[in-house]
Amino acid sequence: MATTDTTGLTVEHREPEGSRGARRLRRRGKVPGVVYGAGAGPVAFQVDGRVLRHALAHGGALIDLSIDGAGSTPVVVKELSRHPVTGDTVHVDLLRVRLDQPIQTSVVLELLGVDDAPGTKEGGVLEQVTRELTIEALPTQIPDSLQHDVSEMQIGDTVLLESVTPPSGVKLVDDRETVIATLTPPRLQVEEEPEIEEETELVAEGAVAEGAEEAEAEAGGGEAESGE
Repeated sequence: MATTDTTGLTVEHREPEGSRGARRLRRRGKVPGVVYGAGAGPVAFQVDGRVLRHALAHGGALIDLSIDGAGSTPVVVKELSRHPVTGDTVHVDLLRVRLDQPIQTSVVLELLGVDDAPGTKEGGVLEQVTRELTIEALPTQIPDSLQHDVSEMQIGDTVLLESVTPPSGVKLVDDRETVIATLTPPRLQVEEEPEIEEETELVAEGAVAEGAEEAEAEAGGGEAESGE
């Protein structure tokens, strides 16, 4: 469903200071970022991490950006860089947009009815192959996410992008043959390994016993020879 909701985000202008300066900002709970596009030059800024998280979580795709309290500019998130361990945002790129011109951006694809699919109930494994889609739409019509119902999938089925229906005003840009999801047969559980381990132990025990018997026989033969 398309959205016209916007949320405000106030940030502070900053002078670019390289990676060392960015690390200092992060230690203070700030996130460095850059806004660019719409024929204007890039502007570096910093924003409190909690404020940014709130704006991203509770706002729509369109954000009203204000730098140092000045007039707001409509922007969309172009790229978020996250820490590989904590998942915290370490840098954000924002793109200025015109409300009367369509843009391309990525949105999350959500699969509905996964647990209700007949193939899933039969023990099949439903895998979502594509989790983000590229769309083209006016900034005010960019949806927070796209959804597709997979509740009818059977084992062996494959869903392609051509089966996904976008909301009005939204165009899918990716190849229509892009695989969205697959439902494969249940994976066989291998239970032969313990038996193999038991057989290995038995063989090893047999080899030890056989070696002991040979050693005793040799020892006995040696005593007989010394007796002669």
